[in-house]
Amino acid sequence: MVPSEYGVVVALLLVCLVALILVSIARREAAEQRARAESDVAEIKDEARSLLADARRRVDEVVVRERAVRAAETEAVDRAHALEVRAEALHAAEVNLAERITAAERSTLETLESISGLSADEARATLMSRLKDQVANDGASLVRRTEVKARRTAEARARRILSTAVQRVAGPTSAQSVVSVLSLPSEEMKGRIIGKEGRNIRAFEALTGVNVLVDESLDSVTLSSFDPERREVAQVALEALIADGRINPQRIEAAYADALAGAEDRTVAAGHVAAERAGVGDLHPDLITTLGRLRLRTSYGQNVLNHLVECAQIAAVVAAEIGADVGLARRAAFLHDIGKARPAEIEGTHALIGAELARRAGESASVVNAIAAHHDEVPPETVEAILVQAADAASAARPGARREELDQYIERVDRLEQLVVAHPGVRRALAMSAGREVRVVVEPSEVGDVDLPGLAVAIARHIEADLTYPGEIKVTVVREIRASATAG
Repeated sequence: MVPSEYGVVVALLLVCLVALILVSIARREAAEQRARAESDVAEIKDEARSLLADARRRVDEVVVRERAVRAAETEAVDRAHALEVRAEALHAAEVNLAERITAAERSTLETLESISGLSADEARATLMSRLKDQVANDGASLVRRTEVKARRTAEARARRILSTAVQRVAGPTSAQSVVSVLSLPSEEMKGRIIGKEGRNIRAFEALTGVNVLVDESLDSVTLSSFDPERREVAQVALEALIADGRINPQRIEAAYADALAGAEDRTVAAGHVAAERAGVGDLHPDLITTLGRLRLRTSYGQNVLNHLVECAQIAAVVAAEIGADVGLARRAAFLHDIGKARPAEIEGTHALIGAELARRAGESASVVNAIAAHHDEVPPETVEAILVQAADAASAARPGARREELDQYIERVDRLEQLVVAHPGVRRALAMSAGREVRVVVEPSEVGDVDLPGLAVAIARHIEADLTYPGEIKVTVVREIRASATAG
């Protein structure tokens, strides 16, 4: 064999050797892989057996719980059935109790009917009637208490406002007399007034119709006359004679003529002065002249023109206190008695005459209504109309404002009591507070509690219609029940 062949054989042997080595390595790795696979399979089997055991344990627990639930359901069904049985028993007991109650009520009703002698309907009607009467009495009592409380409150406030207004006005007493007193500059003037053998004083008295009283102890002379117009003319004439110093029958005639001729001017001047004092402007000339005539008019001794000025001031103060129209209240109050200056030949009350005069003079409808309504001859339409009534009463009723003779006062009070006693059910009537209040005592058996307000109003209206009086009269009705018993 050649060398080359030997080389090939060696190469082939080397290849075979390498292949054997590789096969050996592959077999060893395959054995290792197989061992690892067998180990993994064993672990998986162990884990599967553990999971299977756990699943079987849980299945057993579920089975136990299902058995417990079924037992609970069975117990619940049993309890529900027991409750249904008890409910049926209670319903039967309720029905039985209701039947027993109905029977007992029927028996009680029959017993009550036999005792009272009334049927159920009759007893119900009687009870309803008594309840109605009780409710009516309670309602009337509540209304009376409410009215009394409201009246007290309103009276207290009105009294406070009016007292404030009157105190702020603080007017002097305005009662007038039938005489006028003139101061003399000297004692010697008395002789001039009397004149030689009294001829001057006789001439003066004959011309003026006024008595002249000369008192030696005083430095004054007195003019006496019931006619205020004549007394004013005489006063003006005598004042002119005293100022001139020359007093004789001729000068007396001239002074009297001048005083008589100046009456119209004094009237207009008095109207303007009063309007200025009252704070009322823009008045028609006819109203000014008519107001001026009131300076010589009196009502129960109170000068009417001063009364109007005072009313205007009071009404303005009260209107300001309560928030009303001050200007309207002042104007209406100042004009409310203007009808008293008109001649007596004109028919109608002074309120309606004054209202018509104000209407013709262009005054507003509110002022006209307040004038016409200040004695309630027409209904008041505004708050200011009510204020005019209040101011009129306050001015007339304040102390010293008006004067009344004793016999007239006694006659008025006696007539007031007689007028009140004439009402049915009235036992006694007592005039109090100088006739500004009357207390009426009624028979309890004839006049009930619910009738008292109506009786008071009826008496007040009767007094307004049949009696003339200054200011206001308060009517108080008293119903008194007394019970007495003797022990021993």
